[in-house]
Amino acid sequence: MSGRVLVVTGTATGVGKTVVTAALASVAAARGERVAVLKPAQTGVGPGEPGDLADVARLVPGTACHELARYPDPLAPATAARRAGAPPVTPAAAADAAAALAREHDLVLVEGAGGLLVRFDAHGTLADVAGLLRAPVLVVAAAGLGTLNATELTVAALHARGLTCPGVVIGAWPAEPDLAARCNLADLPATSGVALLGAVADGAGALAPEGFATVARHSLAPELGGVWQTPAL
Repeated sequence: MSGRVLVVTGTATGVGKTVVTAALASVAAARGERVAVLKPAQTGVGPGEPGDLADVARLVPGTACHELARYPDPLAPATAARRAGAPPVTPAAAADAAAALAREHDLVLVEGAGGLLVRFDAHGTLADVAGLLRAPVLVVAAAGLGTLNATELTVAALHARGLTCPGVVIGAWPAEPDLAARCNLADLPATSGVALLGAVADGAGALAPEGFATVARHSLAPELGGVWQTPAL
């Protein structure tokens, strides 16, 4: 591999992982980097329907988007593949695809399905993909109540497997954050042991590419190519 690979996982499904992935692609593209996004397994989407990568392609035009398999049922990839009577995506296949993309791109973002330990096949998870690639794993978390436990568990699972976690990004920061969300800005890094590296505004995925590029830059910390700083609340 020549390019960098960053794996993006969530603490659960629906936490804003795809929009954060698009934000990472946006700031890298603004630096002139060649960016590819790999979604090994897309579930809950039928043939010809737009999946997560359609959102990335719309928000960051020019991004090379690759999907290895899709299954119609909105379930974990292993379960959805079994119900569809289709072969699952193995961690080895996902890692090989990411490595091939890294030979032609400066940055490859590998977006998982749901959380870190959701099964791709009978035994393999996104953590196994990251292990094969020796790639860091960025965690996307929810803003509000319950996120401290889920985030700490995810980071602990990464560290237990010898994987590197550069930090956490809040995937959908509310326009009017409640007390729990405001407190979590300080508590997330304190409890997880890794840095808070950004917060993407809820609804950012509905913006046009130009507006999204601006939001992305201001939603990610300098370590991820942006200018975001933890707000004083």
